[in-house]
Amino acid sequence: MPAITTKDGVQIFYKDWGTGQPMVFSHGWPLTADDWDTQMLYFGQRGYRVIAHDRRGHGRSSQTWDGNDMNTYADDLAQLFDKLDLQNVIMVGHSTGAARWRVIWAGTAPSASRKRC
Repeated sequence: MPAITTKDGVQIFYKDWGTGQPMVFSHGWPLTADDWDTQMLYFGQRGYRVIAHDRRGHGRSSQTWDGNDMNTYADDLAQLFDKLDLQNVIMVGHSTGAARWRVIWAGTAPSASRKRC
């Protein structure tokens, strides 16, 4: 099961399919990466690298008591970007998943990097 370990020791599960320009899908509450499978298959078959993760406290990622806030969710995602060395990313989000992009874009998450998007 592919996962990264965040700076605070949380395991974040992710899917990473295909090659090409990366598209990262970010789910809302209470969903998981699996909810993006239809979209990931569609874009993966059209030459994109498609990536989705289960945010902390959801699905196959660690169930945590602390860090369940937008800045930490965005920081976890930024650490995934670093681990997978993602550049020129197309970001897709639903509900709170879309809000994480705002936090990354605003640069308020500790590991956020606007230059990757």
